Amino acid sequence: MSVANILTISRIVFTPVIIYLLFSNTFSGHLWALLLFIIASITDYLDGKVARSFEAPSRLGTFLDPLADKILVIGTFIGLGLLIPEIVPWWAIALILARDLFITALRIWHESHQRSLKTFFIAKAKTSVQLTFLIGILVLLTGSKASGIVRELSDNILGSSFPWIFMIFVVSFTVLTGLVYVFSRNAVTPASQP
Repeated sequence: MSVANILTISRIVFTPVIIYLLFSNTFSGHLWALLLFIIASITDYLDGKVARSFEAPSRLGTFLDPLADKILVIGTFIGLGLLIPEIVPWWAIALILARDLFITALRIWHESHQRSLKTFFIAKAKTSVQLTFLIGILVLLTGSKASGIVRELSDNILGSSFPWIFMIFVVSFTVLTGLVYVFSRNAVTPASQP
């Protein structure tokens, strides 16, 4: 088990803790959920960097990294869908989940045939867009549990059309990245040896 893979697995471990903290519905719970989510997001950058710099990238790491991203992102989206469905509606979560399940199934199928599914730059950009949205919403939820002007500002932004517009952009961009894998002719390569 390499350091890079441990960092990757930490995102999976953090996910249920983040969801639990969100449902505490308290300032401290939301603050800790935000901090853990940011730490988990940073590991997404670090695991790849560690693997490229100090360790040989493995087939396990190549498979686990996008899976851990999906678990973290979808798990947090589901938690927010239960808390604030007016901003994170279930149809949006369903589209994001459908795209990720399709790509994961495609990746598993190719791995079973000794091939690898490339991770395109646009897919990494998709993850960055999703993480940015989720961090922004977690910041606002935390602020809404604070007091004074922070709470007022957070509530005003949450009540505006901006989060909804951002959510529509996230869903549209996510679906677009799935279509790239469907129509790309160079998405599949022979699997590298572990």
